[in-house]
Amino acid sequence: MRENHRSDTADYRSVFLDDRPLIDTRAPTEFIKGSFPTAINLPLMSDNEREAVGTCYKQRGQQAAIALGHELVSGKTKEARVSAWVQYARDNPDGYLFCFRGGLRSQISQHWLHEAGIDYPRITGGYKAMRNFLIDELEIAAHDCRFTILSGMTGTGKTEIIAQLSNAIDLEGHANHRGSSFGKKATPQPTQINFENGLAIDLLKRRARKQNHFVLEDESRLIGKCSIPFSLHRKMQQSPIVWLEDDFEQRVDRILDDYVIKLCDAFIRAHGRERGAEIYAASLRQNLFRIAKRLGGKRFQEVDAIMQEALRQQLDCGDTSRHRCWITLLLRDYYDPMYQHQIASKAERTLYRGRRHEVIEYLQAGSD
Repeated sequence: MRENHRSDTADYRSVFLDDRPLIDTRAPTEFIKGSFPTAINLPLMSDNEREAVGTCYKQRGQQAAIALGHELVSGKTKEARVSAWVQYARDNPDGYLFCFRGGLRSQISQHWLHEAGIDYPRITGGYKAMRNFLIDELEIAAHDCRFTILSGMTGTGKTEIIAQLSNAIDLEGHANHRGSSFGKKATPQPTQINFENGLAIDLLKRRARKQNHFVLEDESRLIGKCSIPFSLHRKMQQSPIVWLEDDFEQRVDRILDDYVIKLCDAFIRAHGRERGAEIYAASLRQNLFRIAKRLGGKRFQEVDAIMQEALRQQLDCGDTSRHRCWITLLLRDYYDPMYQHQIASKAERTLYRGRRHEVIEYLQAGSD
């Protein structure tokens, strides 16, 4: 009895809006560079097999390459890969499979699934067509949507407000990074392709719900290693600003909690207590080294010495109070002067200034 009688599709919009399960039959190295949130990598060929077939294609042509591919993926190797596809297809009967361009690899995978008793549809045009669709959607959203930019000094809690707004897009969440020199998290950032794909799908779903006005946190083009698409960042630089204000000591408290206490706990959860604490301490000092030149030699050495002592105190007895000293120095002598310059340069675009509850009320009242 045949299963999954559905047609191949080029309706990429529905695929992403409905979170369709996807079998990515490309090689692992292709998948690692970027795919889609609902995709699982069940490749037709391993990286080495793909490389061998590619070399054969260049030297001897398509037919010889196809023959080599069937030779390499045969017997128990073929059985294991088809079995994985069958299991996934049965567990996810509403899914699709794809390769790079919707060509030979996905056709072979689909045919082998058919021989195993399952008719599983392909994505017409494959990965490349879906990727181009999402790139186009990002461009359209950047052009058509309205954006309000939430800005403010370091430590005012902009990200917390973003999380409370129904029409906010969490760029830092998509990038898995806090956006500043100290913004690295305990878990890796996505690849640039996965960052863009996730952001595009988020916007696509929200626009399908008739949202066209979004709040974004003020960001530089780079969030860690992830780059905001040029058209979107250019639109952000032209959009109105709401400025969040907070007391200096509350900002110190918030930075201590987010960038020291919670971050240390996250590294320990990810790597175990001893190793996690070591990686956390090294990461914190590495973050400081990133701004060493801008701090200047004398100020950098002062802050670094305080940070090392604070880390020793924290890791020896759990006392984090010493971290307040270097946080205070960096806010007062580095971050705040930098933001003061930005305030002046963005004055004409600033619609509103207020404290947390005032800003939330203002942004909620202004949402569509």
